[in-house]
Amino acid sequence: MRSAVRGTSDFGPTARALTTMDASNYRRVPLGVCAPRDADDVAAALAVCREHGVPVVPRGGGTSIAGQATGTGLVLDLTRHLRTILDVDPAARTAVVQPGVILDDLRAAAAPHGLTFGPDPSTHSRCTLGGMIGNNSCGAHSVAWGTTADNVTKLSVVRYGGEALRLEQGGGNGPAGVPELIASHLALLRTGYPDLPRRISGYALDALLPERPGGPDPVRAFCGSEGTLGVVTEATVRLVEAPRARALAVLGYADESAAADAAPGLLPYGPLTVEGMAADLVREPAGLPRGAAWLFVETGGATPAEARAHAERILRAADAVDGTVVTDPAGQRALWRVREDAAGTATRMPDGSEAWPGWEDCAVPPARLGAYLRDFRALLAEHGLRGTPYGHFGDGCIHVRVDFDLITEAGVARFRRFSEEAAGLVVAHGGSLSGEHGDGQARAELLPRMYGDGLVALFGRFKDLWDPDGGLNPGMLVRPARLDEGLRFSVLPKRPVDVEFGYPQDGGDFAGAVRRCVGVAKCRTTETSGAGVMCPSFRATGEEAHSTRGRARLLHEMLAGEIVTDGWRSTEVRDALDLCLSCKGCRSDCPVGVDMATYKAEFLHHHYRGRLRPAAHYAMGRLPRWLGLARPFARPLNALARVRPLAALAKRLAGIAPERAIPVLATETYSRWLRARQGPGTRVLSTDRVVHLWADTFTEHLSPQVGRAAVRVLEEATGRTVLPPPRGACCGLTYVSTGQLDAARRVMRDALDRLDLLPGLPLVVLEPSCAATLRTDLPELLPDDPRAAELASSVRTFAQYLEEYAPDWTPPRLDRPAAGQTHCHQHAVLGDAAERRLRERLGLTGDLSGGCCGLAGNFGFEKGHWEVSVACAEERLLPAVREAEPGTELLADGFSCRTQLDQLAGRRARHLAEVVAEALGDGDDVPRVRARP
Repeated sequence: MRSAVRGTSDFGPTARALTTMDASNYRRVPLGVCAPRDADDVAAALAVCREHGVPVVPRGGGTSIAGQATGTGLVLDLTRHLRTILDVDPAARTAVVQPGVILDDLRAAAAPHGLTFGPDPSTHSRCTLGGMIGNNSCGAHSVAWGTTADNVTKLSVVRYGGEALRLEQGGGNGPAGVPELIASHLALLRTGYPDLPRRISGYALDALLPERPGGPDPVRAFCGSEGTLGVVTEATVRLVEAPRARALAVLGYADESAAADAAPGLLPYGPLTVEGMAADLVREPAGLPRGAAWLFVETGGATPAEARAHAERILRAADAVDGTVVTDPAGQRALWRVREDAAGTATRMPDGSEAWPGWEDCAVPPARLGAYLRDFRALLAEHGLRGTPYGHFGDGCIHVRVDFDLITEAGVARFRRFSEEAAGLVVAHGGSLSGEHGDGQARAELLPRMYGDGLVALFGRFKDLWDPDGGLNPGMLVRPARLDEGLRFSVLPKRPVDVEFGYPQDGGDFAGAVRRCVGVAKCRTTETSGAGVMCPSFRATGEEAHSTRGRARLLHEMLAGEIVTDGWRSTEVRDALDLCLSCKGCRSDCPVGVDMATYKAEFLHHHYRGRLRPAAHYAMGRLPRWLGLARPFARPLNALARVRPLAALAKRLAGIAPERAIPVLATETYSRWLRARQGPGTRVLSTDRVVHLWADTFTEHLSPQVGRAAVRVLEEATGRTVLPPPRGACCGLTYVSTGQLDAARRVMRDALDRLDLLPGLPLVVLEPSCAATLRTDLPELLPDDPRAAELASSVRTFAQYLEEYAPDWTPPRLDRPAAGQTHCHQHAVLGDAAERRLRERLGLTGDLSGGCCGLAGNFGFEKGHWEVSVACAEERLLPAVREAEPGTELLADGFSCRTQLDQLAGRRARHLAEVVAEALGDGDDVPRVRARP
């Protein structure tokens, strides 16, 4: 393979492990992965596979939910090189794309011309056009613009036998023998298909009937073939006019069946979407009208007023319990995000138990949807199962994750029985087993129930004409594998793995934590707007191994032990986790709450147990200890650090990147300053007169001015006295991030022993990463110590404390723009709503950038991480700072963020506490410090 193609081929364990699964319940182990550069490479790869009898599965974003993006032979990765938009023709309203083009990239290219690609699955930020063609994807706007098959006009494909074909509407039927096959079965093809807008199951052979307007359409027949007929190398797609303005009518109903009954009545009003979801899928119903289920009905117009008027007509016509019209783009995005994340959030029931695809996306005639949902709920109850239906109510298409037990033999047997009976229910309502995601392995076995044996046999003959060797994606659609074999859970350990963290959301089971990743791949997006963080290393490298999903897949295979065979000693997992910044972004941004920072710490603990660690683990991983020892010698050490040869030697010994500057040590620590300020013997008994302020390592030794500013503000705003912190207490952050978990627990227990919080009082923590450690890592590493949970619940940020304990205090206004960084741990664990409100009260306008600064504690200082660290900073933080107008206040509450800005941009950012202290004016304790211009 390597000699035959110009693209890359990888038959190593990492590449194979990354592609064993898609977003389905299934797992198939490939022989290797090839990333072809062009159509000739595709043909060459197929020739090699044909010579050796190796099957091939084309793969795009790997977000298929029925198993069709997995294979036992060669995986053709079409996303690495074949991702060029070859042409956009505004006049013809067409675009020519390669199969690896991301849907959002195509939409961005069409947007300047007022155009878009109509089909838009919820994975639009990472799914590919090739995958959409393979599955005949639809999305929320299919009521207006149809399925992918409705929007593709030409295809260039390569068959397993090597023949390249050009398919066009009315331009022939594909391989030889197809016209004769169609002509000999006209009656069956004319009567064997249900008439509904979301009929995705099986091959669309009725598209080849001679009476079709425009003649037989081999393009439509190919769409939805799931990689079983040929490999797409180029596609011409139809673009549609994008509405200049949009509005969203949100309608509340008593239950999902009532919403489903109402949906068909809204279609005559010409909406762009009619989406439905029930309350059991919504974790935070803010912004939704009253009801237990909702329809999201989007309208378009040439002006905002026209779009709003259209939405208000629908609101008046709808027989809803309650409703509202949302025209604010940010408000609409927030509501759509709830719907788009459903594929992930639905994998956890409200009580935290697991739910899975399997009966994922059937479709029935829209007029039958309410009745179908009532029968479906009854079927769930009959089998003792729970599910959370949602989806494209306007097209009669329902998505659902069900709490199947796919681990035990009895649970798998029930999964099969339910699937068989659900198929019968769909057929009884005149529906299609698949309404969007294809049949794959999950439903292909059941196709005879929908189409009958005769039509399914015809599918097999059609497949054989295209692929007589049976080399393309065998086991899918035709002669399928059983729906209950090859389940990805069967290879995981049957007993919980011995681990260090508590994993409270997963019953203490590390395998359960890893199972959280269902493969929807929100972590693979390169979208950079908004406050999201996940996944900075993937956006920097573009490599699947450096995405949250990729790392979860490797951990899954580590537990399985088939491909990754060294367990905790695995170098494959170690190398993939090496570029994880431990930003915790996935903890909040991943729809199912995968927490890769915790998994990384867990892995490093086991990987290096009893072994020599990297130098950076001893240096930066034990930073609090070294800084405590260095405190009396701060001045000479700072002087020595300015001597380049000595600094270079120190960095080499400590495993620090040579490009990094060593931070300056404070000559007077924060706690020393505070004790000197208050004098000896300070004793306060009244709980309403004191503030507990944590002396984190960074505030204590590297930026004590932040602590001094916070003291000034807290005492001014509350009239309370800030107590001196306990000597030597540490949250354990650096030990956790480097996987030194035994030491982390010792440090944490010592902190609990030293800290004497007065009952009911919060603990203010200025450094977001330390606050996040106390809030999450502390109770998860010490689950049996009640003091840990108590302390975790007491943690407040600076702004949170002011909002809670000085709600009526009004700070002086600064009235200037602000830019900078919201700390990734703050975003993921603590939230920044209080900080936003405090900035508003100060008159600081503008939003801080999301993402990760790229320094991320020890990560950006470690040797070998410089380039990725800089790339992360260049994604959002540095551009935002460069674009800031003169006089803009640069804010960064995290020491890492401030250091990154200082070292990469030469700009001094400040903690919000410093800015508020400045607003108060000069004080005896807090010098007035202005940001460097």
